Amino acid sequence: MPTPPRPQILYSCYHSRSREGEQFVAEHILSYQLAGTLTTNDGQQEQVFHPGALRLSKRNHLVKFNKQPPEDGDFQSLSITLDQETLRRVSLEYGLAAARHPASPSAIVPLEMNPLYQSFFDSLRPYEHLAQPGNEGLLALKLREAVLLLLKSNPELQDVLFDFSEPGKIDLEAFMSRNFHFNVQLRRFAYLTGRSLATFKRDFERIFQLSPSRWLLRRRLQEAHYLITAKGKAPSEAYLEVGFEDLSHFSFAFKKMYGVAPSRI
Repeated sequence: MPTPPRPQILYSCYHSRSREGEQFVAEHILSYQLAGTLTTNDGQQEQVFHPGALRLSKRNHLVKFNKQPPEDGDFQSLSITLDQETLRRVSLEYGLAAARHPASPSAIVPLEMNPLYQSFFDSLRPYEHLAQPGNEGLLALKLREAVLLLLKSNPELQDVLFDFSEPGKIDLEAFMSRNFHFNVQLRRFAYLTGRSLATFKRDFERIFQLSPSRWLLRRRLQEAHYLITAKGKAPSEAYLEVGFEDLSHFSFAFKKMYGVAPSRI
């Protein structure tokens, strides 16, 4: 059964102590923080977004996140996915193009809230009506409006929004050293470094003298050992932070490498 497409206007609301995870950002996403706190880490910097904060998550990036609801309240955010088809249509209609490849490697761009943005997001609060069948035309208009508001308020984002190129071939060693803790498939790492999977594996072994899977396992265990011994993290925290899916697999691999279970350190 095919996976249903992600809604282009998404209202996120839940009540929990916290929620951690990571994601590959496939499309640009404009988000408004309504309640609670969002902490993100893209492998280069950590950013914290409080209620009232506005941000643009750039496509083709890996991001870890922690969603923290307020005390006795719900975590709430409102997000608009700016898909490539919508952006290409706006690009053609207005003759807009990226003048150069964006220089900033940051995955998330904080934006300053202004009256135009505020009015736009206020109009999206009853998003359920836009998401229902039959409202595709209205939804397309709201997405276009979001793009035009971004260009009006932050014209420097033209180089980000209308850069339709795929990731180019980049420094593999530097990229993997920053992003080894993301739990994604090798084909995703290959894509983000501008390589086919076969070229990625070949280049990887030439640089690291190990296969990607063996190097990732060793590097993640080294980082987990550091987090537990130097930072005082519990194994139940460390294994997720370094990219393991399963605590038992992490404990087995850790003991095999260091001769002692992580819980015994």
